Amino acid sequence: MRHRMKRNKLNRYGTHRVSLMRNLAKEIIEHGTIMTTTVKAKVGKEYVEKLITKAVKAYKIKSENKDESVAIRRQIFAELGDRQLVNKLVDEIAPKYASRNGGYTRVIKVGARRGDGAELSVLQLVEE
Repeated sequence: MRHRMKRNKLNRYGTHRVSLMRNLAKEIIEHGTIMTTTVKAKVGKEYVEKLITKAVKAYKIKSENKDESVAIRRQIFAELGDRQLVNKLVDEIAPKYASRNGGYTRVIKVGARRGDGAELSVLQLVEE
C-alpha cells in the first residue's frame, strides 16, 4: 500500500534529502529569501511552513504554558540544529505571522539557469 507516500524525492536518497531541506530552511530563516530550482523551492516551502507554524504556536503559548513552548522549541531545534536560528524563528519571525493562518512563504519563478537550463525560482518569506 502507498498510503501517505506522496513526496517528491528530488532524485536523492533519504538522508541527503533531509539535509537538503534543513539547509534550505536554515537559509530562508537566516536571509528571508533564496534562489533555487523550482522543484526544490516547492518542496522546501512545505518544510519551512511547517517550521513556522510550530514557531507561531510556541510564540502564542509562551506566556501561558512555558513548558509546552520549550517543548516546541526543542522540536524545531531537532529539525534545524542551530539554537540561534530557533530563537530568531520564534522571537522575530513568528510574531509577524501570529495572526496569519498559513501562507508564510511564496515561490516566484524567475527563469532558466544559464548553464543547464533548470527552471529557477525565488523562495521568500511573505512580508505583510
